[in-house]
Amino acid sequence: MSFPDEAPPDRTSPRALGKYVAGRTLVSGDGPAWADLFVQVYSRNDNQEPFLVPAVAEPLIVWIMSGQAIVEERDLQGEWLASHVEVDDFFLTRSPTPYEMRWRSTGGDPFQVMHLYLSVPLFERVACEVLGRVAPPVLRDISGGKDEQLSHLLALIRQELTAGGRGSHLFIQGLAQSLAVHLIRTYASGETSDDRHNALPGFKLRRAVAHLEEHLAEPFSLAHLAEAVGMSAFHFSRLFKKATGLSPSRHLIRQRIAKAQQLLQETDLSIIEIGTSVGYSSPSHFAQVFRRETGLPPSHYRRG
Repeated sequence: MSFPDEAPPDRTSPRALGKYVAGRTLVSGDGPAWADLFVQVYSRNDNQEPFLVPAVAEPLIVWIMSGQAIVEERDLQGEWLASHVEVDDFFLTRSPTPYEMRWRSTGGDPFQVMHLYLSVPLFERVACEVLGRVAPPVLRDISGGKDEQLSHLLALIRQELTAGGRGSHLFIQGLAQSLAVHLIRTYASGETSDDRHNALPGFKLRRAVAHLEEHLAEPFSLAHLAEAVGMSAFHFSRLFKKATGLSPSRHLIRQRIAKAQQLLQETDLSIIEIGTSVGYSSPSHFAQVFRRETGLPPSHYRRG
């Protein structure tokens, strides 16, 4: 079993990353057939204390192969954001900056994961062919996602990984290319890597959305929201709208109405109580906003 024996750097390579996380390497993809992929399967500790994940240039997929866990991530010294993951769930990141992780296993099975890195040359070549542009796209950060097609491709890669000398060079190359195409088609953010310095990091976006969800009933404050993600209000507002297509205040309204719809359908709370619980002290104001967003007054939505 290996344990981190030195402070991790801000950036590292796929091969070096494993030494900064406690656990045991079960199998690795190596040799000429794996030139476009770096794949390792790990058995992780059931409980992992916070550790720094250095930035890696290659797109990274972490696929849950066995067990269940609550995995938490955060920007350095930020708020923890949790994902409950199980077999076939995945994480996708190409973070330009280091971040922190920790987890706690919640099931009886060993917590085993596959780490897969796509080579930068392959990613850029496929992006050029798929999108018709030289600058590759930025991939959206995914935490605890589900993707049946991705899981199928990863399962095939796992089979080749455990085939030993019987693994097919051509088949592995084809899987790597198929995986790159799928990621670009499905998870490209619309930004290019040239725009990365102007993009809102995925962790900050998730933290902002979580903060809004936790404070639905409170008056909106752009200053407080920007402070929660460690940015100036002006810079945050501009990048939030660029990432979501909505201003932060508009996004809050969408969240409030979505929560109100859920409460109208799933509870017996009065319409006044529901409006108050999502931040509208005036019943008429709540009804006005609800109708504007859904096309129906709250009473009709509940009956419908």
